[in-house]
Amino acid sequence: MAQETSTSDLFRRAQALRIETPQASYKDIKDRLVKEFTGTPFPSLSTLTIPEQDSRAPEEDWSAGLPIIRRGIQFQDWKEVVDGIILSLEQTETYEHQRGPEGNRDDWHDRTAGIEESTKNGVGKWMPEELMKLAERSAKK
Repeated sequence: MAQETSTSDLFRRAQALRIETPQASYKDIKDRLVKEFTGTPFPSLSTLTIPEQDSRAPEEDWSAGLPIIRRGIQFQDWKEVVDGIILSLEQTETYEHQRGPEGNRDDWHDRTAGIEESTKNGVGKWMPEELMKLAERSAKK
């Protein structure tokens, strides 16, 4: 029996294809993914997310294709599932191209704003002193 592919696996595969052939259009990548995954089990609806993308772009960009992916899974249609993956990939890449990586642009997008002091306090309570010193030395480099 074939192993179930997750939504994250599909997204990572689309990214890999994009890196392998940067000149390929989104349609070409879609066609390759559909051909590659047709006949395999559909991703589970319970893990319909791409959490590692949260560091690349805001959730509203990378999650743009999730409703389409969900509908594709419900209707057992790989073309629709891959449409959603490609939409999320395109949104993420467009965002990065226009704005740069997440958190590097301005104070508004800084994910540590408002929690930096609390994080330091919390880490200080559970992290051993020697690890704290090691982390501080690494951060200074």
